[in-house]
Amino acid sequence: MKFFITLLALFSLNLAADEQFPAWELPNTQVHQLPAKNTGRQYEVWVELPPSYGKTDKKLPVLFVSDANYAFPLIRSIRNRLGAGGQNIEDFVIVGLSYAKEDNPTDSRSLDYTPTDILAQGKKRSKHLTAKAYGGAALYADYLRQQVVPFVLEQYQVDPKRKLFVGHSYGGLLGAQILLTQPDTFDTYILSSPSLWFDDKFMFKLEQQYAARHKDLKAQVQLYAAEFEQQKSGPRYAKRVSILHDTLLFEKTLKSRNYPGLQIQSQIIADEDHLSVFPSMISRALVKLLPGHGPYTPG
Repeated sequence: MKFFITLLALFSLNLAADEQFPAWELPNTQVHQLPAKNTGRQYEVWVELPPSYGKTDKKLPVLFVSDANYAFPLIRSIRNRLGAGGQNIEDFVIVGLSYAKEDNPTDSRSLDYTPTDILAQGKKRSKHLTAKAYGGAALYADYLRQQVVPFVLEQYQVDPKRKLFVGHSYGGLLGAQILLTQPDTFDTYILSSPSLWFDDKFMFKLEQQYAARHKDLKAQVQLYAAEFEQQKSGPRYAKRVSILHDTLLFEKTLKSRNYPGLQIQSQIIADEDHLSVFPSMISRALVKLLPGHGPYTPG
């Protein structure tokens, strides 16, 4: 009897292993294949449409987010929950910027989101440098400007004057580079814990170059950092770099230029570290930058 039960159990396990279960898909999402013409790298563009999309002639704001594997479904869920159908947060279209298909996430973001090829410069590899290549941000920024943004504007009912970019860590570093080289690519920049430490704080050198050649910087910039992103004793504090300090310095430096078209603010988020801050950050940013029709309701 026990032998029969064992055989039956094994048979059941084999059936379960052979059974094909369908993947769960996010409703109202679309995936477009959009390879980069300037590099040949293979990317997808992920698009999510809110329930109100297409029901009126209104063009919606559009938010482009880096590190889409993590951030795209998260922002979608936060908007749908916290947004309360447009009451707390205005409905907007989400565009997820995927990693290159030929790379793992670490290699893809390290190449596409960083400004300089520090390995080619012969600089010593540290614990921060774990990818195969760096320094492709200028090419990736061109891809976004020349292909991704025009594609989205042409295909979807979005407002060309309300394009937001959000990036965290290396993604924030990428956003800073776009801001200082091709600022009109987006209208609003949400830079979360940007890795301004990269390559001996190269981004500050790029800022000096921009300031030497320009009298204005037309953009809305919201900077965020976490309380624990500074070097202090304690398990959640940073061990090697102070992103909090660099973020505040970046804000101070840009404010000192007195650009008439620049709106810039920063916020330090309490009780968060580099890994935990993004959900809190994006919730605050969306409520602030894309307020709904109101009145605000906490649920």
